[in-house]
Amino acid sequence: MINESQKQTVAQWVNDGATLSEIQTKISAEFGISMTYMDVRFLVDDLNLELKEKNSAQTANVPAAEQPKISAPPPHPGQTPRGGNPHPFADEDEVPAGTPAANAAAAELTQVSVSVDPVQAPGVLVGGNVRFTDGTRAKWLIDQTGQLGLDGLPEGYRPPQSDVAQFQIALKNELRKLGYQ
Repeated sequence: MINESQKQTVAQWVNDGATLSEIQTKISAEFGISMTYMDVRFLVDDLNLELKEKNSAQTANVPAAEQPKISAPPPHPGQTPRGGNPHPFADEDEVPAGTPAANAAAAELTQVSVSVDPVQAPGVLVGGNVRFTDGTRAKWLIDQTGQLGLDGLPEGYRPPQSDVAQFQIALKNELRKLGYQ
């Protein structure tokens, strides 16, 4: 599909700091080859290339209103997403409940936060984590039919209506950053 010369060009784009989405666009425009985002991701992996992180100076030129305010969700004990991992967010700093830090963290829960998992489960197009303003956490996913689902919520839980709108906006922003349109 892509010849050696084109592979070298792709490697140069990666070294120049291009994102997967940018590489996908350039492959289409310059080589006339249509590739999915996932195909581009596999190509970069096959070439043993590592994407460069965009630094804050590159995002500093984006108006604050356009920058999504998404952060890693704080830990929420007792939530067990599908798969049964009792510590799905164990890589995050845990704050013991009832401490001043926990109370301050709870006061900061004014926005819904959304993250995307770096590796997707079988049958899942894209998925990740969501934390609602009341601190409730869940796994979100979009399956192969395009259906959005939430998993790991307490039985009968419904997020506040304002959180639903925030979730949709935050999810759209996260997916756009990854090249989904």
